[in-house]
Amino acid sequence: MVSSLIDEKHMIKIPRSCPVCRAGADQASLFLENSIDPAKLSGFSFSSRKAPEYMSHRLVQCAVCDLVYADQPPDTDELARAYHLADYDSSEEANDAAAAYALAARQALAQLKQHRCALEIGTGTGIFLDCLKSEGFTKLVGVEPSSAAIQAAPEHRRAWIREGMFEEADFQSESFDLVCCFMTLEHVRDPRVIAEAALRLLRPGGVFVAVTHDYRSPVNRFLGKRSPIIDIEHMQLFSASSVRKLLEDAGYKKITVNAFVNRYRLGYWLRLAPLPAGIKSSIARGLRILGLDSIKLGMNVGNLFVAGFKHG
Repeated sequence: MVSSLIDEKHMIKIPRSCPVCRAGADQASLFLENSIDPAKLSGFSFSSRKAPEYMSHRLVQCAVCDLVYADQPPDTDELARAYHLADYDSSEEANDAAAAYALAARQALAQLKQHRCALEIGTGTGIFLDCLKSEGFTKLVGVEPSSAAIQAAPEHRRAWIREGMFEEADFQSESFDLVCCFMTLEHVRDPRVIAEAALRLLRPGGVFVAVTHDYRSPVNRFLGKRSPIIDIEHMQLFSASSVRKLLEDAGYKKITVNAFVNRYRLGYWLRLAPLPAGIKSSIARGLRILGLDSIKLGMNVGNLFVAGFKHG
């Protein structure tokens, strides 16, 4: 099924406009050529926090808003099927990510008038919903396309999670105080549709928070094509200016865009390192023998925390 994502019959032949500012294809320049190798695809190709495969669709860079995006992406149905069938094996890393997001979100949450209803788009196992419950939220809803991720969730969280792709029509307008979207805006065909839908679902004074990769961060610029963000899952890659443009054009106010620190175990950082498989395997074995694999280390690895409020 994953291999069908690179079949020409599922590809859009006419290059699309920029999915943030809608600038035409004539205002974009080549960023990376298509580098997908069907032989390297697996059940984990569309799973979260996998070992990097360093494959991507053809990417172009918008001269107007600075977004990097796939100008001929797979269609929505093919993406939905790929995520539905994806394997999942990153519960521990998901817990660490949720802890980092919760810390980064404190300032935005402190500005909310009420902590009642929250929606997370791309919730995975729903671990961040548990964080929100501890913050006083009483109505928790998550949307997740991966069956494996939902099955990996504890039973009490499964009641909060709806399986499938996010659809605005499934929810009542102005019914949430908080809408979250972590490491998901890169994965959808049209991030502006998500941002605009979230605004309509928020009550006046509510906040939309998101986490994205920053392709212009020092670490990602240094790694280049060997950065983990070069990935078949990514339909677009943001910079600080392009993600701010996304929220501005969608109608948000009091927008903030900040880098933050992720904290993972050494074994996971090693998984992301651009090293040959044999060397990584040897180092990983050494870390386990020395009992260092589970030591956690915090680093700024080029991720952005974004928040925008609904007027009123």
